[in-house]
Amino acid sequence: MSSLPPNACRMRVRYIKDGRLAYLGHLEVMETVMRSIRRAHLPFEVSNGFAHRMRIQFSQALPVGAASRGEYYDLLLAEPLDVQEALGLLRESTPASIAPQEARLLPRRVPALEAWVGLSCWSVDVVAPGVDAATFDQKLEDVRERGAIEYMRGQKPKRIELARTLVSCKAKDTDQGTRLLLQTRSTERGSLRPAILVNAVCGCTPLRVCRDAQWHEEPDDTLVDPMQITLGANPERSE
Repeated sequence: MSSLPPNACRMRVRYIKDGRLAYLGHLEVMETVMRSIRRAHLPFEVSNGFAHRMRIQFSQALPVGAASRGEYYDLLLAEPLDVQEALGLLRESTPASIAPQEARLLPRRVPALEAWVGLSCWSVDVVAPGVDAATFDQKLEDVRERGAIEYMRGQKPKRIELARTLVSCKAKDTDQGTRLLLQTRSTERGSLRPAILVNAVCGCTPLRVCRDAQWHEEPDDTLVDPMQITLGANPERSE
């Protein structure tokens, strides 16, 4: 039986990550957000056990150095709040470069955020000698034909299968170089980072990476905005 108060609910917040704070690691972002919630004096729930932790869930980690227009966290509250008032308090207590943009209240039992939101849309700027949109597309097809990207992450070899993780990639020429519009999917075996793809295709590091949006994919391929969640009959629940 749940030990939560009967009025407990979940508040989902969409926030940005930009500027110098784009170079914060995921754990640092989590700590900053939780400090901001405490400064806002919101009535958050804490976990049971010896170490009482804030009951909060985050969407999938953003690569260090990447900006975002749509990151999410779910905060479990002891009681419902006026969501606009809570959003205002959070904005006042949070650094502008990771400021919350919108919030809404949800039932306390919802699908686990990190697993539920699995499709990412990216804009990536690439500047490399001799690489324009047409050249990138050609090189990308060569990488697709290999079926996977193998790389080192620290001391560990990694392999990313492209058939599931790379949904789409469109390249276009700009005044500064080449802009990629990517869609990637996270799977149980990992996710494709834009910088890994760019390095595999043209051997360079992207000039800029931004996650423009995140979505949930239904079995029929319908995309669901995380702020517009509607619960089915038997979704996987999380508290």
